[in-house]
Amino acid sequence: MKAIVVTDQAAGTAGMKLVERPRPQAAINDVVVEVHAAGFVNTELDWPSTWTDRTFRDRTPSILGHELAGVITALGYGTTGLSIGQRVFGLTDWYRDGTLAEYVAVEARNLAPLPGSVDFTVGASLPISGLTAWQGLFQHGRLQAGQSVLAHGAAGAVGSIVTQLAREAGAYVIGTGRAADRQKALDFGANEFVDLGNDTLEDVGGVDLVFDVIGGDVQKRSATLIRAGGTLVTAVGPTDIRPVDGLTVDFVVEADRAQLSEIVERVRDGRLRTNIGKVSSLDDAVATFNSTERRAGKTVISVLP
Repeated sequence: MKAIVVTDQAAGTAGMKLVERPRPQAAINDVVVEVHAAGFVNTELDWPSTWTDRTFRDRTPSILGHELAGVITALGYGTTGLSIGQRVFGLTDWYRDGTLAEYVAVEARNLAPLPGSVDFTVGASLPISGLTAWQGLFQHGRLQAGQSVLAHGAAGAVGSIVTQLAREAGAYVIGTGRAADRQKALDFGANEFVDLGNDTLEDVGGVDLVFDVIGGDVQKRSATLIRAGGTLVTAVGPTDIRPVDGLTVDFVVEADRAQLSEIVERVRDGRLRTNIGKVSSLDDAVATFNSTERRAGKTVISVLP
């Protein structure tokens, strides 16, 4: 099968190669999925799990990508709840070969059914962005109706879903980003927009929840805006500052079938829009990932046209 692999961490995206690899087999509790569409984030190249297994042994050449939508072609021993021919989407294990390939083996519990009315490309754009938004807002941020949310990167793949889910939950959302992102963030439901390049972030005043996908100075300044009892939630690693009277939570997104089902139900019903920036074929994926073009939204690879 065709797959995109990496062997040299120092090479970055330039080290990606489209090669032929053996088709995976289903282990206990696994399924094999014929991948129709897959997602990838550039930070995968910085993750230790891309290069080593859980015992720190080299596992290259590693197949990249951890988001997928496709059709189940084989079931491993003991697998229940899914069937051959079923449309699914989900998030694969960080330490296993990924989804930028024609087939992938994945634990069944990491997948959820993909409704027939939801396109594979849309399904593949949801797992990391959708689960990050869901877990940050509700699991770690404990968002309640009537609270205020400062959503950084509100026009991006994660931020746009944060904005929509928070608004649906009854929150007041202040989105941030570049000046060119203003209208897009407002279109996704932000009540206000802060241009981080020209506006003063501190003019926002106090908020109950900051959802950070930027880090650095923006994160530090945002911590000062948290009201008493509020939370700064970040998906970009540990913080070196915390709110005076609040909490800081940094987390790594986890696969969750029930949450995936909640997310895709909202997509199917028209309550949630995914944010896709570019769709590329598997043959063109390496060139796409090495492009210097700035793309707003999620890049999705169409593996099976």
